[in-house]
Amino acid sequence: MPNTATTDQAARVHLVILVVLQLIMAMELVLLFIDRQWTNAFLVVAIMAITLLPGTIGRRFRVDIPPEFQLLAVLFVFAALFLGEIRSYYLRIWWWDIALHTSSGLLTGLLGFLLVYVLNESERIDIHMRPRFVAMFAFMFAVAVGGLWEIFEFSMDQLVGTDMQKAMFSDPSGLTDTMWDMIVNALGALLISGLGWWYMRQAEHSFIEAWIRKFIQRNPRLFRS
Repeated sequence: MPNTATTDQAARVHLVILVVLQLIMAMELVLLFIDRQWTNAFLVVAIMAITLLPGTIGRRFRVDIPPEFQLLAVLFVFAALFLGEIRSYYLRIWWWDIALHTSSGLLTGLLGFLLVYVLNESERIDIHMRPRFVAMFAFMFAVAVGGLWEIFEFSMDQLVGTDMQKAMFSDPSGLTDTMWDMIVNALGALLISGLGWWYMRQAEHSFIEAWIRKFIQRNPRLFRS
């Protein structure tokens, strides 16, 4: 069984950070309304709603998402959308885009690994997939999500007039930014998929092992006894 004290502490940390981030975005929203920046104001409202999604999805599908997972997702959304797009960190800090897309590959790769791992271990589904297939699925899932995100960025730039692809004068098409985003996303996905494969091969130590065990312990009904 998971350590209750540790779990409660992690839940409190997640709640405090979530409230702080919501307050920061609320203050930004007030300033945007004062300046009548309606598009950015709408984006901030959407970001605030997205940061609440992990907990909402967990309750809706009766899946106990560990607070550490939720915190990682919330911090990623805040860093990528609020700091990156609203506060222009993508332009201010040259490596911000690279770091965030690499992180997205790690997070979506972990999500893909957990999805197929649940199917593989569920007592209600009579299938058993080899570790390398599970790792390949996690990798392809992360790459697919990364590709869909690039389509979203292109659509927003074309339809709304944003600059999510960061089309500079040297590359007005945004192709270079898109390709680097997809490359570092794939590298992040490859790393987490490799670690997942290593865990399923009964490796002695892997940082992904603690995450997987915590998810399993909090959702025993999803797995074989």
